[in-house]
Amino acid sequence: MAPCRARALLAYQLPLLRAAALKKGSRGQWAAKSFAHSARLASGRRQSVGGFTVNQDRLMNDLHRTCKWGTGKRWGSLDTETGMSRLSLSDSDKKARDWFVETTMALGCSVTIDEMGNVFAIRPGRNVGPPTCVGSHLDTQPSGGRYDGILGVLAGVEMLRILNERDARTHFPVGVVNWTNEEGARFPISMVSSGVWAGEVPVETAHGLREVRGGTVTMRSELERIGYLGSVPASHTSMPMAAHFELHIEQGPILENHKQKIGIVTGVQAYRWYTVQLTGRDAHTGTTPFDARADAMLAACRMIACSHDLAAKHSALASTGILTLTPGSVNTIPGQVKFSLDIRATSDATLETLEAELKAEFSRLASKDVTKGLDVSVTWQTDTISPAVDFHPSCIETVRASALSVTGDTSLFREMVSGAGHDSVYTSRHCPTSMIFVPCRNGVSHNPEEFAKAEDCATGADVLMQSVLRFDHLRSEEEV
Repeated sequence: MAPCRARALLAYQLPLLRAAALKKGSRGQWAAKSFAHSARLASGRRQSVGGFTVNQDRLMNDLHRTCKWGTGKRWGSLDTETGMSRLSLSDSDKKARDWFVETTMALGCSVTIDEMGNVFAIRPGRNVGPPTCVGSHLDTQPSGGRYDGILGVLAGVEMLRILNERDARTHFPVGVVNWTNEEGARFPISMVSSGVWAGEVPVETAHGLREVRGGTVTMRSELERIGYLGSVPASHTSMPMAAHFELHIEQGPILENHKQKIGIVTGVQAYRWYTVQLTGRDAHTGTTPFDARADAMLAACRMIACSHDLAAKHSALASTGILTLTPGSVNTIPGQVKFSLDIRATSDATLETLEAELKAEFSRLASKDVTKGLDVSVTWQTDTISPAVDFHPSCIETVRASALSVTGDTSLFREMVSGAGHDSVYTSRHCPTSMIFVPCRNGVSHNPEEFAKAEDCATGADVLMQSVLRFDHLRSEEEV
């Protein structure tokens, strides 16, 4: 590394590192050590990690070849211009899993499948110890794209290929993890299997999840059917990891808008999901005057608009993706309405405040003072609470050093907080964790037209591989 670049990086990082060193909390005992080893990373002493670079063509060929299992809606004329519909534990998911197992075993990995179908492919190192892992997921949304989750797993496979080609021996084991049902699109808890691994979701709850949209199969029955119900407990004690790095498309427009290549993910914003149910009274649309109506649909519309305004006031987000009503007749005023509410913010405190204000305002909007008719009753059900997550400073600084080494320009990367949940949320409970984002076109994801440039995928994969190797080196010197 050129001395001037090393000095520039050191100047760039030192204020951040001093802040990390002063930060208190559960990781405070690590902070002073973090400052010391990160300063050395910045000085250039560890910029060399073997000069390894991923094979872009092979990475993308693997990605597109495995997307023949679960190909979705076509959006362009090229063979690769389709979406994906590879629901978790489906026949197409089994084929992708089988490819992953066969490929990683051929690369010299030992493969462990736990009781949630999580697949751990571990390459041995010179020393015995928990592996430093790359992880993401192969399942998709029913109308999803080719990059969400899939890129992270395939970049891990490419890392294994490069290490084998270079006959490289890491100090400790490294590995790749395919987490089951991250999307929650088929079985309705997202990130459920990493949640079981982390001890946050009971395995009985996960195994008992029934397929959405009236299905009768459960996660356990489908794991058995496709042959991925492992005998190893899904637990961080049974399959410990030294660290977890995840490469992912951003799923938003920030990197693309700023013409940047890498997002250094420092954490994940908090989110909460609710089901809001309104009860009014069914009535005839032609014979019931406004002042005699208890219109649940009208109240719901006001509440959904209100959620947007209140969220904006707190620099938060609010969304409704599901709305159902009864009786569902053109000439009947709906008496029952149920809608989902998803609120997100960078801090738990902001969500606490937003939730309280939403509940108060929804009650007001349901009152006859606002409806100008009859009262509508409102009930709330809390479905999910996911607290804000701060990733580990060690991993963040490792990603930062790798991003500079790969891009050579501090203007090409930025720190970011993830707006979406990922399996890394749960791994961060038990091992140092961080994520790496790459830009996707127009910020679009969960859509067949989801797209990331091949060169951006390769850049992200290079940063991922270097991050793993840097972390492995830090472990060898007992600095993490």
